[in-house]
Amino acid sequence: MKKTKKMMSGVITAALVSSLSACSGDRPPKPADKNCDDWEWDNDTGTYYCDDHDSSYRGHYFYGGSYYSNKNALKTSPNYKSYSSQYKSGIGSGFKGGFGG
Repeated sequence: MKKTKKMMSGVITAALVSSLSACSGDRPPKPADKNCDDWEWDNDTGTYYCDDHDSSYRGHYFYGGSYYSNKNALKTSPNYKSYSSQYKSGIGSGFKGGFGG
């Protein structure tokens, strides 16, 4: 019974946080990765890409702790596919976008 209470408490808390986030429309924080100093948001993918002219990762998309050389590489990644369907529908994110790992 104790485990069920804890689990339900977690589910309720997550739902509350999601609903509160829905009001704010905030994006996830920019990645804190030392390989890029200039991040831009991409509405199409719901992720950030590197726009740092001095970085060898310029033009790369970043999701789940990994760089993807282009939008197609990101979109075909199994890691990104689940997030993509949620991002496009807005399910569970509170905003149309997110940054997961």
